[in-house]
Amino acid sequence: MKLGIVGLPNVGKSTLFNAITKAGAEAANYPFCTIDPNVGVVTVPDERLRVLHEIYKSKKTVYTTIEFCDIAGLVKGAHRGEGLGNKFLGHIREAEAVVHVVRCFEDADVVHVDGRIDPLSDIETINLELILSDMDLLERRVQRTRKALKGDRSLQAELDTLTRIGETLEAGRPARTAALSEEEKAFAKELGLLSFKPVIYAANVSEAEAGGDTDGPLLRRVADFAASEGSEVVALCAKLESELAELDDTEKVPFLAELGIKESGLDRLIKSSYRLLDLISFLTAGEPEVRAWTIRRGAKAPQAAGRIHTDFERGFIRAETIAYDKLIECGGNPARAREKGLIRAEGKDYVVRDGDIMHFLFNV
Repeated sequence: MKLGIVGLPNVGKSTLFNAITKAGAEAANYPFCTIDPNVGVVTVPDERLRVLHEIYKSKKTVYTTIEFCDIAGLVKGAHRGEGLGNKFLGHIREAEAVVHVVRCFEDADVVHVDGRIDPLSDIETINLELILSDMDLLERRVQRTRKALKGDRSLQAELDTLTRIGETLEAGRPARTAALSEEEKAFAKELGLLSFKPVIYAANVSEAEAGGDTDGPLLRRVADFAASEGSEVVALCAKLESELAELDDTEKVPFLAELGIKESGLDRLIKSSYRLLDLISFLTAGEPEVRAWTIRRGAKAPQAAGRIHTDFERGFIRAETIAYDKLIECGGNPARAREKGLIRAEGKDYVVRDGDIMHFLFNV
């Protein structure tokens, strides 16, 4: 999973990126500090793997990962190539989802590219550039479809969908807010529209708001906006996340507890991205290794097997599976779980669930 971190210059993008990836991307108090995208890979925390490691005495534990890409700051006119617009838009196109960092804190020492703190204006600036870029792309697609329609009337439904998306864009709204059926959404996704990509608004708040006890007016405005378009919002403090990144795992929990924070911004961002993209994790476990694998919710057993190796999907016979919670109820004893009939044999139509521990049987 690849997430693109975007936002206006000086909203805390690179600071947040540094914190969550420990990749050391340059962060400075001037626009366009980030020119080429910095890429960092972070592991997805999953307590279940630690428990399974103890149960199976595994030699290795492999967590699933998320790739974060810190994309250059945007200015008005990016769709025309202003600033680093062309690079910016191209890098967004490669991401599965967008983490839109929005400044929701006051600090006279950190300049704002527009000279004022207005998160909704910042959101509108980036959304507008994506919308204008999409309008250009959509217009070309509509022209091709209309031309092809003369010889193939079956393309009328496609043209109707394109028209509805176009009307949404012309109204100044992202393509993701268009009223589309599931089939139309699948078609729209293939168009490569930037404003159709799912978004998490990462509200960069002050340390006082990071614990969630206070909810300032700037954060409330972002939360209301995100709700209006069905997007996710995560409030975090990039500065605090930077301090947290310097601590080892044993120090993080008491540090957060002292601040009254239950979990880090990174953990909440990861959970939000999984919800947004409708992802789950299934697990494999044994003495050689325990491992988490990410798949789309609704994937069937052969597709899950294919995440491990394409041969597993092609030669799929069946999957032996047990829910993680059921194994724990048996004291983490696989033999006892088998005696109780909790380890099931599932075929090609089985829909994998989050936390399933799976062992695949296949023909070579």
